[in-house]
Amino acid sequence: MNDHLNNDHLHLNPQLDPVVIEEKKASMTVGLVANYADTDETRFLLTPEGSGLLTSSNIRVLMESGAATDISFPDSAYEEYGVETVSREEALKADIVLSYQPLRTADLKKMRKGATLLTMTSRELFDREVIKTALELRLTIGCLDNMLSYNDEPVFANIVDEIDGRAAVIYAQEFLSYVGGGKGVLLAGVAGINPCEVLIIGDGTVVYSAAKAAMASGAYVTLMNNDISALQVARQLCGDKLNTIAIHPKVLFNKVKSADVILIGNCTRAFEFPKKLSVALKDSVYVLNFEETHPSISVPRTVAMALSNVLVNFFDETIIKGGMDSMLASTPGVQAGIITYKGKLVDKLIGSYLHLPSVNIKVMLTATN
Repeated sequence: MNDHLNNDHLHLNPQLDPVVIEEKKASMTVGLVANYADTDETRFLLTPEGSGLLTSSNIRVLMESGAATDISFPDSAYEEYGVETVSREEALKADIVLSYQPLRTADLKKMRKGATLLTMTSRELFDREVIKTALELRLTIGCLDNMLSYNDEPVFANIVDEIDGRAAVIYAQEFLSYVGGGKGVLLAGVAGINPCEVLIIGDGTVVYSAAKAAMASGAYVTLMNNDISALQVARQLCGDKLNTIAIHPKVLFNKVKSADVILIGNCTRAFEFPKKLSVALKDSVYVLNFEETHPSISVPRTVAMALSNVLVNFFDETIIKGGMDSMLASTPGVQAGIITYKGKLVDKLIGSYLHLPSVNIKVMLTATN
């Protein structure tokens, strides 16, 4: 009887099997690499908080140690959000590598075959060795600033252009100030004194942003372009305080002669600032050409914060769609920024410049599917 009870007792209280919790495998790895030390580039693509949103989405983020120094964040700020700080070589082995500057040939060769590099457009991408290496390793190179959103807006490019435009006015004010070596004047006018005259030539986000920032500072702002319809748009976007004038030789000469600040962007139609007008410039004038100078390098943390917001959404959509290949195949706006894909050059402009054959990525994706 006692044996029967003991057997029942044992039967009613069996030993529980240990529960094994398997660690969920990361959906992808993302590598963050630093800017090249021998350049003046300071801008970066992800903040600690942005990286944390990626790690919380089961993305493994590997950052080169010290990569975020330019935006004044220590490695520990990223590690708090689950980012692993590693060597540059290890970060380059990620599925997707993020670098504000296009990588050089030596770094491309360290990437995993078939991996993806997301970067910003730069003249380095017109280097034959860079493209040749990318094709040999079947790397996908995507320029974020050429990609389009669902409503066909170049959202990455617009962000950087807006910051460039606003920061250009900061540059100008610093130059005119005593601290910056200028005559010690303020862009804005005060009682009894006219404001400084700011002449802006061109079209687009960077120009409109500079115009709005200059007007907000109190300057008298004139925008010139060789397209009347573009000037109408500028007036609508910037307000009636913006003085808009079509480019004519005499008018341009007079405006250049009186300007304290001249900011030059791209006009709707091809336009080159006449060299002969240099004789009309004031001795103290500040001139900035957006094709040659990027003022946003002076506020790289702002750039990183703004771009992080878009990149987080980009990666969220990439995960939903099942990875980078599926994201690319199903998103025309992303296709617009692709330079090389699976061993093929798909950018017609770069192909023409380097005299290399290029293919249409849409045709290539259709054939693959």
